[in-house]
Amino acid sequence: MAKSETWAETGVGALVLAAAAGFLIYALGNTNKGADSGGYELIGKFGDVGALATGADVRVAGVKVGAVSKIELDSKAYLAKVHVVINKDVKLPADSTAKITSSGLLGGQLVAIAPGGSLDDLKPGAEFQNTQGAVDLFGLIGQFVRPTSGAAAPAAGNGTAPAAPAKAADPYPG
Repeated sequence: MAKSETWAETGVGALVLAAAAGFLIYALGNTNKGADSGGYELIGKFGDVGALATGADVRVAGVKVGAVSKIELDSKAYLAKVHVVINKDVKLPADSTAKITSSGLLGGQLVAIAPGGSLDDLKPGAEFQNTQGAVDLFGLIGQFVRPTSGAAAPAAGNGTAPAAPAKAADPYPG
């Protein structure tokens, strides 16, 4: 290999590394842009967040108005504490409800906010008073497919014997 080809390959490699470094600097500089661009933070406590992740959308009437900035465990109440950053131009009534839902049958999870009717707005740092956690879709399907019987087993020692199992009809009488 000629010496000029080696220098050319080294130069192209240096350009690729410089471009990668530029993209990395750009990406790190634009992380959490919602909070830096004048958004305000609200907090919701949920019994179950399902697969909700940092960066997930926050929507009102299907329109993105913010993003999830942090998810942590409230160690006193054992609830998931979700911090969301809402665009500064969106004012939410104080009695708004935050609900964790999915964006489609196989879509990711998001926080949907249903505005209330209060004349007062949620202030930065305020907590949603009404929340609804994620629904376990597979658990619901499992209950539908394999429902549990409503009859409880008799208590031990009450003098009643368990009923004999019913005989199944023979599908091939012979």
